[in-house]
Amino acid sequence: MSTQLSAGGVEVTVDQENGCRISSLRIDGTELLRQGAHYGCFPMVPWCGRTANGRFQDGAVVHQLPLNHPPHALHGFARDAPWRAARVAATEAAFTYDLVEPWPYPGRVTQIVELGPDSLTLTLGVETYQDSFPAQAGWHPWFQRNLGVGGEDVRLEFAPAWQEERGPDHLPTGKRIDPLPGPWDDCFGMPEGVEVTLTWPGALELKISSRAEWVVVYDEQPEAVCVEPQSGPPNGLNTLPRLVSPVDPLEISTTWTWRRLS
Repeated sequence: MSTQLSAGGVEVTVDQENGCRISSLRIDGTELLRQGAHYGCFPMVPWCGRTANGRFQDGAVVHQLPLNHPPHALHGFARDAPWRAARVAATEAAFTYDLVEPWPYPGRVTQIVELGPDSLTLTLGVETYQDSFPAQAGWHPWFQRNLGVGGEDVRLEFAPAWQEERGPDHLPTGKRIDPLPGPWDDCFGMPEGVEVTLTWPGALELKISSRAEWVVVYDEQPEAVCVEPQSGPPNGLNTLPRLVSPVDPLEISTTWTWRRLS
């Protein structure tokens, strides 16, 4: 089952049975997202990117997660699970996912999708009514490098304050360095909030913004470019834990705005 939203020549499809991912974003009939069961734009929760060796510590307790991307645990569980629709309207929908084993803590995740004629806003919330636990949340969109309408490949513009140095295990070393040229599979710090612009010359400009301070950019594949706003860096369950508690849920949002260039 999937949910369709539409506004002003824009159509969004949410596949709640397959990780509540945005499986399609079409503007005037042109598809912006890479197609396929593992692509689109999926929520990363209850962690983002790689968790080192699938282990994280909460107080004195060390938890072991399944190694779904050996030797690490990657992108959380929610992207592979069915979600439930809580409400659906013409331009807005909300979905929920309950955290269950092998995640060691009970909790609930909510994703809200809001579509306008020139914008898409995604919001994730993680809450618990029991024990506190560390968590992360964010999104992993796969934007098509080329829109397939005879135009040029996408151009990426952003101005991060720093880049997290990446070790041979693809995890941040903890050292902040000056941003390096791509290609990237890297995390960047943007303490004033994420602002990234993708431009398909002559076709479309799309700006990704978020109050989150972290973004991962992945453009090592020829088919797509990924710009991933998230609440903390890769391996953040260990290096920058954000505790979710009954009085302090985790919430993150991102807004994509676009303008037509033709």
